[in-house]
Amino acid sequence: MLLTDLVDVWETNSLTTRTIEHLTMFSIAIVIASVIGVSIGIYLYSRPRIAHPVLNFLNVVETIPDIPLLVLLLPIFGLGEEPTIVASILYSLLPITRNTYTGLKEVDQQYIDIAHAMGLSQREILLKVRIPLSLPMIAGGLRIALVFTMGVVTLGGLIAAGGLGAALIAGIQLYNVGTILVAGIWTGLLAVILDGFAGTIEKKLQRRYGTW
Repeated sequence: MLLTDLVDVWETNSLTTRTIEHLTMFSIAIVIASVIGVSIGIYLYSRPRIAHPVLNFLNVVETIPDIPLLVLLLPIFGLGEEPTIVASILYSLLPITRNTYTGLKEVDQQYIDIAHAMGLSQREILLKVRIPLSLPMIAGGLRIALVFTMGVVTLGGLIAAGGLGAALIAGIQLYNVGTILVAGIWTGLLAVILDGFAGTIEKKLQRRYGTW
């Protein structure tokens, strides 16, 4: 009977479609945030004078509560997926940028000395030494960003973005306990699965390149 009820709630709320919507928004946001965050981190490493002001600015952005940030983005992007994705990106930039910058800066000097002795240029040292050795820390930043992104994408249901957040909001509005439980548990389970996957990658990178 329980399984029948579960299937009924799943089908009634189109949770397969909602899951695809959710993961699509999540994937777009995390990929864009990763590209931008890593790029900013590398740029800050090459321009250390502006590192602290930029990181402080990103920290201020992250202190804005989720829902007010979504509301602030509505006049610019309207309802739906776009403000949700943009908000997710903004929240994810700090951990990715900070970990990239810190990882590049804190590479053990002995590796840099060896690279210099081999005749590598600064660009080659960056690409072949600093970035690879920074990967465990960058992965740690991405893992934090993953959690932020999952949370914001879920809140996107409040502004008609779809995804699992839409099912949760519908369940709350109708006070449908079954929908709230199934959608809530599935959303949490997805977050755990993705975090576990990211954690596995982080550990593999740590075993290969070491930890800080």
